[in-house]
Amino acid sequence: MGTGTAIPPESTQQAVTYPSLFLLVVLGSLVPVVPTGALVSGAAVVALHQSVPGLALVAVFAVGAAAAFCGDITLYWLGRRGIDSKSGSRWLERLRDHAPPERLGQAQDRLREHEVAVLVVSRLIPAGRIPVMLACLLARIGTREFVRGNLPACLAWTVAYQAVGLLSGSLFPEPWEGVAAAVALTVVISAVPAVWRRLRPG
Repeated sequence: MGTGTAIPPESTQQAVTYPSLFLLVVLGSLVPVVPTGALVSGAAVVALHQSVPGLALVAVFAVGAAAAFCGDITLYWLGRRGIDSKSGSRWLERLRDHAPPERLGQAQDRLREHEVAVLVVSRLIPAGRIPVMLACLLARIGTREFVRGNLPACLAWTVAYQAVGLLSGSLFPEPWEGVAAAVALTVVISAVPAVWRRLRPG
């Protein structure tokens, strides 16, 4: 008998992969312990090995950017509730837990100087998103202003991590090797700021 049914067709794999990618990136935006960059990079590697890689990469970009944007907006909305009411305060405290005081102070200074445009840079810097988001909340920046800065930030973030996946996937013939390389590279990128802060004098 044929063995063609042993491997699900691409359409079935994609029907599972894209919703999973969306949900995991949204979750990672809400709970900053899920490696969302690695998820997008890994999905880009897998897309390279599809029969129509260009279309698959566009889909990964659209899903990743939309998920990051939805997650950020949801977190900001919850944070605004925490500013204005006790019922949402636990979300605000959770944000504070991921924003050391010195990082928050730096974010507030940059926000005063460059306003919401700093969101674009904060999305690209590992561990930079939460301090800037919290600074926006404490400055009582409106949701509409936050959205205006966060949309290009999420697009730039997705491009950056998809590029990591493209680089890793192009270096290795097997998808699993490319995914492993992409995950390792995103972990290194995420660790660089913390290592730099430890090593720099003063």
